[in-house]
Amino acid sequence: MYTPSDFRKGLRIIVDDQPYYVVSYQHFKMGRGKANIRTKLKHIKTGAVVEKVFSSNDSFKPPDMEEKKMQYLYESDGEMTFMDSTTFEQVQISVENIGDSKWYLLENDEYKILFLDGEAISIDLPASVILEVTATEPSARGDTVSNVTKPATLQTGLVVKVPPFIKEGDKVKVDTRTGEYLERANK
Repeated sequence: MYTPSDFRKGLRIIVDDQPYYVVSYQHFKMGRGKANIRTKLKHIKTGAVVEKVFSSNDSFKPPDMEEKKMQYLYESDGEMTFMDSTTFEQVQISVENIGDSKWYLLENDEYKILFLDGEAISIDLPASVILEVTATEPSARGDTVSNVTKPATLQTGLVVKVPPFIKEGDKVKVDTRTGEYLERANK
């Protein structure tokens, strides 16, 4: 059981029989009354954000969640297939549930899949991934202004803005949280 004093960013809790995780929290005290905690909670399945106020003596159960390391196999008919490397059990997750994470998935790589009540709901990605540039226009001679960028299509279909010295076949590091180019990866 959790209490509001256990709150931290990302903590998963059950509130009103629904799974949420804490986005932000703030302790406040009004006059002689007891301390309260103002929170922003994000619903784990729907993504809806709600604001709630809790008293310091409330308690919460953790949701029935499990993380499994699974290998990404392929995408077919709007479903992405993952396989547990130890049991060879396969799980399909719809592209809608995965969202923009699909742009960072490479076939045969392992990822942490988050399960809620036995149902796969999301993927825990690393902070950055290394992807190969499959298409980009050649840079024009003399483009040396410091903030010039050009679009580049990566091996997963993601399009990012890259500096002019990046060419097809280069590997680049991309931030999975923002979708932005970070640096050219060493070969």
